[in-house]
Amino acid sequence: MSDNKSFVLKKIDHVVFEQRPVPEIGAHDVLVQVKKTGICGSDIHYLVHGRIGDYVLEPGSDMVLGHESSGVVYIVGSSVTHLKAGDHVALEPGATCRKCEACKEGRYQLCPEVHFAATPPHDGTLGRYYAVPADLAYLLPPHLSLEDGAMMEPLSVAVHAVSKLGGLKANQSIAVFGCGPVGILCMAVAKALAASRIIAIDILPGRLEFAKSYAATDIFQPPPLVEEETRIAYSKRSAAAMKHQLGISERGPTAIDLVVDASGAEVSIQTGIRIAKIGGTYVQVGMGPSDITIDMSVVLVKELVMKGSFRYGPGDYPLAIALVGQGKVDLKPLVSHRFSFDDALLAFQTTRAGKSSDGKGVIKAIISGPDVDINDM
Repeated sequence: MSDNKSFVLKKIDHVVFEQRPVPEIGAHDVLVQVKKTGICGSDIHYLVHGRIGDYVLEPGSDMVLGHESSGVVYIVGSSVTHLKAGDHVALEPGATCRKCEACKEGRYQLCPEVHFAATPPHDGTLGRYYAVPADLAYLLPPHLSLEDGAMMEPLSVAVHAVSKLGGLKANQSIAVFGCGPVGILCMAVAKALAASRIIAIDILPGRLEFAKSYAATDIFQPPPLVEEETRIAYSKRSAAAMKHQLGISERGPTAIDLVVDASGAEVSIQTGIRIAKIGGTYVQVGMGPSDITIDMSVVLVKELVMKGSFRYGPGDYPLAIALVGQGKVDLKPLVSHRFSFDDALLAFQTTRAGKSSDGKGVIKAIISGPDVDINDM
């Protein structure tokens, strides 16, 4: 059990395979053999920039990448009774203190002491073994695959944004900016919750086509930016075009109850608050530039409820697993590329490029664990 081959970020654009110590576990923990890991945009961001916001890979330090994972329980702690060796589990990759105000009020995603996988200085899941508190290893129903298990992490992000924070109810409408994996999964959650209308917005036609085939009822490709046009002016024009093309109003049955931005793009945020209905809700889940300009007068006169969505909290993983387990969300169409562990660098390069050498666009790339066949789902 000394072999813990891991995929390690040493510095910007420099990754290596190396042996890491096998994690030790306590009485309430489990040691999991990692079998499947999805590549997230944050993984690419650390590879390219070495940081996300205030989370910085300091010079001289390194970090195992990966946090969207599933695996097979290898060892259980002495006090763990609900799991056993051999169980297939989805891993929630953020262990919190359980003592702070945020944890005690049921918002543990805001814990200041969280140890989140592949967020400096904490190692991620792209190794043979990963240890977590046992209550963060969620037993998968027998008919779900380990690939499904790895996809529970981004699906839980979508559940948190759409269901918990957005409060979307049956027969309400939603518009989602950004048709990457999280945006697509926000649409999937909305569909599972019986949304009446699901509008997908993206600048790439291929992503819009996939969104329409997967969950969206309507799609909109924003117009191009005109030379010397300000972003605010552009957002006004784009919002007006969207309202006209899709018959969106600010009140009544054709209004948009919930807007979710999964792109992080400034113009998407500016446009999103303009298409939301009066008294509606806006949720920001995509991470982009820190400093942006928005028209607060629009927020004020509409009395918009604006919320930031950060990772996931209590109940989000169980709901995600239930939605997939009951057949209300199908994760399989999102897995576009599969790679062996030894091809992890190629997986990152392909995801970074947005397409593989054959021209196929990337939705979600999955890396199998060490010595795991890519076709072993």
